[in-house]
Amino acid sequence: MKKESTSIITDKFILGPILIQDTSDILQTAFVPEHSVDFMRAMSGGEPFMVHDYLFLAGEDWLMAIGYPLHGKFDAGSFEQALNQTLSRIRPARCWSVSPEPLPHLSDCVLESDHYYLLHSDVQIHPRLLRLAGKAAGFLRVEAGREFSSEHRLLWKEFAKRKELPERVSSMFSKSRHVVAGAHDLTLLNAWDEKGSLAACLLLDLAPRRFASYLIGAYSRRNYIPHATDLLFMEMLSMCRRLGKEFIHLGLGVNPGILRFKLKWGAERAWPYKLAAWKNKQGIRRTPDPAESLPFMEDKLKFFMNLPEQRKLTMLWELEKDGRISWIAGASHFSRFSFRLHLKRILHEVDTVLCEGPLDQVNMDLIAEVGKHPDQNAPRLASFLSSQEIRELEKTVCGFGFWSRFISRDSPAHGNVRNILNKTRHWYAFFALWSQFLRRQGWKQSVDLEAWNTSKEMGKFVLGMETIHEQLRTMESIPLDRVVRFIKNCREWRSLSRHFERYYLKGELENMFGTSAEFPSRTEMVIDRRDELFLKRMIPFLNQGRCAVFVGTAHMLNLRGMLKKAGFRVRRSR
Repeated sequence: MKKESTSIITDKFILGPILIQDTSDILQTAFVPEHSVDFMRAMSGGEPFMVHDYLFLAGEDWLMAIGYPLHGKFDAGSFEQALNQTLSRIRPARCWSVSPEPLPHLSDCVLESDHYYLLHSDVQIHPRLLRLAGKAAGFLRVEAGREFSSEHRLLWKEFAKRKELPERVSSMFSKSRHVVAGAHDLTLLNAWDEKGSLAACLLLDLAPRRFASYLIGAYSRRNYIPHATDLLFMEMLSMCRRLGKEFIHLGLGVNPGILRFKLKWGAERAWPYKLAAWKNKQGIRRTPDPAESLPFMEDKLKFFMNLPEQRKLTMLWELEKDGRISWIAGASHFSRFSFRLHLKRILHEVDTVLCEGPLDQVNMDLIAEVGKHPDQNAPRLASFLSSQEIRELEKTVCGFGFWSRFISRDSPAHGNVRNILNKTRHWYAFFALWSQFLRRQGWKQSVDLEAWNTSKEMGKFVLGMETIHEQLRTMESIPLDRVVRFIKNCREWRSLSRHFERYYLKGELENMFGTSAEFPSRTEMVIDRRDELFLKRMIPFLNQGRCAVFVGTAHMLNLRGMLKKAGFRVRRSR
């Protein structure tokens, strides 16, 4: 892929050039499993980014720091500098790090010490192992695939029950179904017996250029075939040789039994591994929901009076393919109403929830950090507006009268209108001013954010379909002239918002956009290109069923037809 010549990340918060291009550069130099970006993103639900030469992942209120530099040797000073820079910007509440050695001030926070183990592709396999694998081959059919079937669920459940596994390994077993759908280079290496039952399986990550990662594996006692796992190890080694991999990453020792199995195949101990966990004293401060201040079960009437007015989500379609049901919703990013109660009924029927991008506070802060710090020579919206147009905008955004402007000027949440016009990127100014206007009209809810938070509370697997880089690139593509024109027409914002709300609540999709063709973000780049991307990334989850997707309402104009062409029955959910 051709690299972009300029970065849209300012030097005030450098996420690094890797984020701004694509992940191929990371995969070229990766040498530990945690460098496999798509796998880590799908596994954690967090967003990956680079600071200096180190990979980080952030999500919700947490941060994971990967202390294995992509170039050169580990240096505690440079890792600590990258970590401190990140902590000062996004202020997560909970933190983890993996590194060859812990940072001095984190030595008391180490939870796990181990080593990585590698199996080189040119290793000489002991003849006894070859014979055992050959015997198993007479009873088993080996297949590489990506479908996580009911047989896989049974095998994983059976294996996890009889093994004492670290929490992170147990988590990988429980999330495998979602992770396989979310990371396209993951492969299930299966051993099927003559009855079509799954005797053993390995989960592999083939994304890094130099190596393949053996992530987890299991064998069945219910469908037991002796040495089925040995056969799969032999097949894994053959596959990696065909793909030109230098070595297989066998992960950590974990426990004596697993380590013995790895060593008998010729695994060699490599880099040290230290996992540290700590709470960040300067972590994010979340504003509590008013209902949270009430004692448990105290005065239910007060609790329900604190809830915003509830409505039914009418922009909802049911998707069906091969008897598997999912849903897709057109989500209003701003709303006067809450859809939480109806959303909960839908979410009870799903396992996986997909949104356009990550909606937790940490990741939204990352995007805001970029929007607030434009390049020195980037155009400012203020230079395209007259004094009269700016005053009109202030009236629209802040209300009429001296006190409205005074309150807005001192508002820590949004800042002064003129400061936004003069000191931020054009797309950030557009969203900040438009959202401030809507909030003043009482639009304090968000369907997709409500879906994200409710899904997390219900323990669903939640994932953003776009990376931060992709979202930033989309925002940069919003034409400056359209933003200027939209702001100059701020007198029409009230009628535009009322028109949108009226038809959204009725579920009349086509009528919503009859008077809003000039809305700045409704361009081919923002809508059509993203429709194709969203379709590609939701299909693996929709094929499994029990998935709910939330995208901006405008995307549903195209996605309904695209989903029909992909073989789904699409019908309005009543």
